Amino acid sequence: MDKAVLADALGSPSVFGQSQFAFVRGNAFEAKVKADGGTELLRLAHEKLDRAAEPPAGAHVPDLTAQGPHGRTARTELALREATEAAGAWTLLDHPMLALDVAGSPAFLEPDAVVVHPDGSWTVVEIKSFPMLDGAADPAKVGAAARQSAVYVLALEQVAARLESAPRVRHRILLVCPKDFSNLPTASAVDVRKQRAVTARQLARLTRIEEIADTLPEGTCFSPELPAERLTEAVESVPASYAPECLSACELAFHCRDRSRAEGAVTRLGRPVRAELGGLTTVGDVLAAARGEAGDPDDPA
Repeated sequence: MDKAVLADALGSPSVFGQSQFAFVRGNAFEAKVKADGGTELLRLAHEKLDRAAEPPAGAHVPDLTAQGPHGRTARTELALREATEAAGAWTLLDHPMLALDVAGSPAFLEPDAVVVHPDGSWTVVEIKSFPMLDGAADPAKVGAAARQSAVYVLALEQVAARLESAPRVRHRILLVCPKDFSNLPTASAVDVRKQRAVTARQLARLTRIEEIADTLPEGTCFSPELPAERLTEAVESVPASYAPECLSACELAFHCRDRSRAEGAVTRLGRPVRAELGGLTTVGDVLAAARGEAGDPDDPA
């Protein structure tokens, strides 16, 4: 579902998302990096990741257009297979489409680019508009880019496993950013093995979608066209655990925050506070325990 539309229908419109100015600036920088058949991007890939290979002159940039996400995914897989078999050449896949199973449902992913090296190995390319100052970028932003790229690496590994001679998916991604305060691109190789391992564990532990669906009342529907009362009832049939970091990652965060406040949940004060308070799950419980009106005096919380 479109969670932003759902949030509007619930009366808690979302302000989550990138600003229009940042979006335009990011698109302009990405276009600059990929201009002339990705000449500059491939030069950076050669310099930062594969200096032993031949310089990328006349690289192949296949057309990945196809009908719908399933068609684009199949076209990307075919292009990757052809590029891997054409050993000795550089290939740039511009906005390929990958699929990853998430709790039993396919999630379609679109990396900024994937480079196929002359040795047949694959590298994820992530292009960001935040600057690298003196060769270093904001660690928090680099970390977010690494977590995002780790998902792409996992999806690429699934594609590689389906090929006859599985090519190597590199665990060092190419992060391309503006250099200092200019619009000139520079790059850094970022190792995402740790983020990839964490993401793989999280995906393996996710509750399957069909299991969640089985717990919902019969006939539950999340259509934004439903009356607000019925839609609210449907959304509240799915348990939610709001925390402040939801505000930067989810369109339904304002709805869940209001609900969390109404229930007096301590989680809305942050997960560390929730962890410290043990079995005291509501603000009312905490205040009653603090006043000695309720709770076990021997409980550390």
